[in-house]
Amino acid sequence: MHRTFARRTAAAAAVLALASAPAVAHAQGAPRTNAPIRVSLTVQGPDGTLFKGSVRTRGHEVTTATGGTHRCDGTNGGANASAVPTPTAALDDAARKRHFTWDGTWYSSFDDYSVDTIKKVSGGATAYWNISVNGTSTPVGGCQFKLKAGDKVAFTWTAF
Repeated sequence: MHRTFARRTAAAAAVLALASAPAVAHAQGAPRTNAPIRVSLTVQGPDGTLFKGSVRTRGHEVTTATGGTHRCDGTNGGANASAVPTPTAALDDAARKRHFTWDGTWYSSFDDYSVDTIKKVSGGATAYWNISVNGTSTPVGGCQFKLKAGDKVAFTWTAF
């Protein structure tokens, strides 16, 4: 019985020594929040599907003829603390890789683009391009919403 007590006492002392030892910091890199991801992108126009495919994307600067060049990486409007993949960046990547055009007006008050035209289909005064992710309209602009790998992104021509 004396040996069992001695072992328990030694084990308890070891636990106490570890618990009171100073913590050792381990260097860990910041998570790569803007690492490229793959999403499914659909562009639905008034007369049918204009684009449907898988797109590899991450947040980046976007240039449109009307809006100029601006960041579109989720930090827009303070929506995210660091750069992340976004729906408008995904549209831009798809357009560049699949050789179609899109255009949008830049609104500095929103720190975001309004997508006005995709593949020469414009919303004009009667419609707009709605952005949804996984079937739900985004509550913020297309340069502010954070995408996750596997998300289903849709730009849908929507009548007013």
